[in-house]
Amino acid sequence: MKTLTVLELSKLYNINRQTIYNNIKKGILSKNSENKIDLAEAIRVFGEPVKKQDVKEPVKIDSPNSAEVLLLRQQIDMLKNQLDDAKDRESFYQNQIETMQRLLEAPKANMTTFSDQKIEPETATDPQLEPEQKYDRLTTPEQTENKRIPVPEQVEPEQPKRGWLSRFFLPNG
Repeated sequence: MKTLTVLELSKLYNINRQTIYNNIKKGILSKNSENKIDLAEAIRVFGEPVKKQDVKEPVKIDSPNSAEVLLLRQQIDMLKNQLDDAKDRESFYQNQIETMQRLLEAPKANMTTFSDQKIEPETATDPQLEPEQKYDRLTTPEQTENKRIPVPEQVEPEQPKRGWLSRFFLPNG
């Protein structure tokens, strides 16, 4: 059977030489005393080698300009989508703001039913009427004069704070 070197095997299977050495080290692939690998052993580990077909037609290679143009067009499409999403969000939030403003301007309904309504005179429009003050000692505090607490006039000033060492080296103050 045919034997191959590591370099020949890597070219035949189009794999890295380090991969072959790792397989040998792990015991997956074996080599003979001449440090060559049997083709049957390589087929067992890597399978049948893929034969390269000769290319009869010239391969069209895209110019770097067209690749850049394609990339830029994709970015433009992505930005257009983001702009459309932003416009949708803006209109949604604008509608929310208008709804909230309408709710704030709506009259507040303090009464639950029509029969609960009482006609109360407004003190702001009629200065003669003053609201009645209910007085009960449980919930309404009694109004008393503010009494000040007398402070003695002669107060000794505090001694300035001293550090730990100054207590030993400075005279008492």
